[in-house]
Amino acid sequence: MTEEDEERADALFHALADRTRRDIMRRVLAGEHSVSALAAKYDMSFAAVQKHVAVLEKAGLLTKRRSGREQLASGDVEAVRSVASMLTELEQLWRGRIARIDELIAADPDRRTEPCP
Repeated sequence: MTEEDEERADALFHALADRTRRDIMRRVLAGEHSVSALAAKYDMSFAAVQKHVAVLEKAGLLTKRRSGREQLASGDVEAVRSVASMLTELEQLWRGRIARIDELIAADPDRRTEPCP
């Protein structure tokens, strides 16, 4: 991965690390919502919800557009797919490492009986 890819992954996973932001994503992926309508769904201030939306927007997971006085938020399905793709890549990496460990253990049966340090 390039440095830019790493920074993008950091932003995406940081944005999705918070339960409220994941819930906001579920809502905006189902359909466009005004930020004020989103704020009404949570037991927190409007400003706090705006900050969560800003984190998701910065990560590229949602987009906002203005309609009169309202800011409307929509989820970006392609961005969510890119997160899924990154997770699949990580899974493949770890499965490969686990398979290699299994091969090493199978090649040296005596190692199986040694206690872990």
